[in-house]
Amino acid sequence: MSIHCELLILILTLTLDVQVHTGEIIGGQEAVPHSRPYMVLLERYMQDGKTKHCGGFLLNEDFVMTAAHCQASSYTVLLGVHNFYNSDGIQRISVVQTFPRKDYNETDLSNDIMLLKLSSKAKFSTNVRPIALAGQDDGSLPKSCIISGWGKTNKNIPNMSAVLMEANVTLIDSKQCPNTNVYCSEGETGPGKGDSGGPLVCEDRKVYGVVSSFYLNKYVYAKIPDYRSWIDLIMNQH
Repeated sequence: MSIHCELLILILTLTLDVQVHTGEIIGGQEAVPHSRPYMVLLERYMQDGKTKHCGGFLLNEDFVMTAAHCQASSYTVLLGVHNFYNSDGIQRISVVQTFPRKDYNETDLSNDIMLLKLSSKAKFSTNVRPIALAGQDDGSLPKSCIISGWGKTNKNIPNMSAVLMEANVTLIDSKQCPNTNVYCSEGETGPGKGDSGGPLVCEDRKVYGVVSSFYLNKYVYAKIPDYRSWIDLIMNQH
């Protein structure tokens, strides 16, 4: 299969149109409401006037992280969401500046990571809290990881989940991954349509990866430990 065909599959698989319907992450279940207060639902306003969605997660009161391929003309970040249809307590904050990795490659989706600076500070509460990032890579492979998002996997119904879903994933040896600077998992369980940009949270409750793509029967996550210096630099300078 050509790279262009693979890329088309990636975009169709991991990004969303605006329709909303009950759905689920592959092999997942509904998360306990607000048990993942760092989760962000990202509304993406496209040049053609459409609204699409990605996932993301809150790093501090000023910054959200997502995938670089979730770029758009403008954004609104939704914080404190569990059920998309219940707007009670949800914070809606526009994005004032975007910081995709300059070496992000649209062809193979390498370095698929982006920081978003909020136009106003997030207000922390029981339902809105940041999450810590994993530190520099020590060579070990994290285990007992969980992904979460509002993505949909039923190809016949291209709608997102109304409620936050989650699923356990097991990472495989990096030698089997399609790119460098990534983790990957395989099997029946993994992120689905619309989960791009969401966090890969492992046993110490820190984020190790950003949901990126599905390639050669593997789920791919940008490897946060390899980008910590860049992440810290952007957040400290802005």
